[in-house]
Amino acid sequence: MAAARAEGASSDAGVPASPPGAPPAFGTASAVGPEVTAASFAAAGPLLQVSLSPEECAQAASNWRGMMAPLLERRTGPRRVALEPELAPASRWEPLPPGGKVVRAQDRFVRSAKGAAGPLPTRDEDIAFAPLWRLSRWVESRALTSERLTRLYLERLGRFDPKLQCVITLTPELALEQARRADAEIAAGRYRGPLHGIPWGAKDLVDTAGIATTYGAEPFRNRVPTTDATTVARLHQAGAVLVAKLSLGALALNDIWFGGETKNPWLLEEGASGSSAGPGAAVAAGCVGFALGSETGGSIVSPSMRCGVTGLRPTFGRVPRTGAMTLSWSLDKLGPMTRGVEDSLLVLAALAGPDAGDVSSVRARFDFDANAPVKGLRVGYVPAWMKEAPATDVDRAALAALERLGLKPVEVKLPDWPYASLQVILFAEAAASFEELTLGHGVDALGMQVPDAWPNLFRQSRYLSAVDFVQADRLRRKVAQEMTRVMGEVDLLLVPSLREEMLTLSNHTGHPSLTVRTGFVEVSQARSDWAPNPAKPLPTFSPPRRVPHGVTLIGRLFDEGTLGRVGMALEKASGVADARPPGF
Repeated sequence: MAAARAEGASSDAGVPASPPGAPPAFGTASAVGPEVTAASFAAAGPLLQVSLSPEECAQAASNWRGMMAPLLERRTGPRRVALEPELAPASRWEPLPPGGKVVRAQDRFVRSAKGAAGPLPTRDEDIAFAPLWRLSRWVESRALTSERLTRLYLERLGRFDPKLQCVITLTPELALEQARRADAEIAAGRYRGPLHGIPWGAKDLVDTAGIATTYGAEPFRNRVPTTDATTVARLHQAGAVLVAKLSLGALALNDIWFGGETKNPWLLEEGASGSSAGPGAAVAAGCVGFALGSETGGSIVSPSMRCGVTGLRPTFGRVPRTGAMTLSWSLDKLGPMTRGVEDSLLVLAALAGPDAGDVSSVRARFDFDANAPVKGLRVGYVPAWMKEAPATDVDRAALAALERLGLKPVEVKLPDWPYASLQVILFAEAAASFEELTLGHGVDALGMQVPDAWPNLFRQSRYLSAVDFVQADRLRRKVAQEMTRVMGEVDLLLVPSLREEMLTLSNHTGHPSLTVRTGFVEVSQARSDWAPNPAKPLPTFSPPRRVPHGVTLIGRLFDEGTLGRVGMALEKASGVADARPPGF
């Protein structure tokens, strides 16, 4: 950094030229930026929880304009450098431990028996709520045409979206064109696979060529990309039919977007949870065959729990994010949200694989056998977590059900560390991704301006210390080492889905998760992703309302297949997968 400034420093008035052979020195750049004083540092101390003596503050202020202020030139000028949205940082998160290897052997995918789908139902409603694995068998056998199924879902989206507010952009012309093409190809014997002819919805943060991709946020509501995201292109290639761009909380936070709050089909007085709110609501209400969601810190797990659907968060790097909105380069993951466990693996198989546009994407073996036994697998759990909120009797019953299925419960323990400190990484990366929007006051247009919404968080994050970011990154490696130890003792973990420590640490380590509905609970008050606001109390219910509840399975890195077969066994044992929200 000093070398970069040495030439300019030598020409400053009053600064003597260095003799030949003298190395550059720190703090000799041209003075730039506003004046700062010792009082500036003293006032900033409480923000960073750093205490400097008056003498130290005075020394820091004495050469700030020549030492630190010039380092901001990339942003403040005069030689500004624009950073394109698709430009990733030079450093990237690698979830595998040192010496760990990604298995690149031949993929293996065995789906359930062909005849298990049964006859096509006579009622459209029963078809709409059928899981993807059944829909695909009916379409493959031509018992059901893609065009009929597509029209059915388009009609349901039009009828129920006023209640749910889950659709940002409906795509009927494209959908019917793709459906007719799928029917023609299947009739001609050119079947592409289990997604061929199946209508789906995309969380509106993956680019779709010629179709608005809005991020759910006011400043981007007229944004129309020219190319498809890699995931969208892969689903097109698989023959899937895009019927809608679905809602997300603005810039992937919670469930409020510029069109309102997306609702939970099971309890319309509350939001669907987020940020994959639209995918969760549309899948739960039988309005799409499956949906594509995303997660950075709970955005697949939470709406899957709230809406009672299956959410698969793949291993970090399994699914490329090329063409998707970036919230956090080292945390973002794209994954399926479906009505059944096998469905989620069918979709993941089409999405997985590296792409040159995502430097974190990797080629790793995808191994899933829907018919493989689960007996003898070791399922880890944290005893204390199962005894206290947010765990419920449903969580405890799920663990007992796995034991009856022949899995061996194993008690595991994680260190009592401040896992929330890892969020420095999320907040810093998110603030960097939306730096121009923040500093240009574009975030002022977002509907949510409460203290726990992005506008305030982006502004606050500018005052996080770069040193603390590095220390959080080092803590991340330490946490990853602990997860390597724990996952060496078991084949998978069962955890209460909304246990904050696991949501935070597993997203930062990159481990895959599968959220599965396993029962129901009763609630006396609507739930919200937002911090409590006494001025706007949430609705209460008497008698309590019945809503779905489920557990989350955490797998080894790149071992979504084990999660899938255990999830299928648990889903069957729980016996609640076919329950539907009333009124839909």
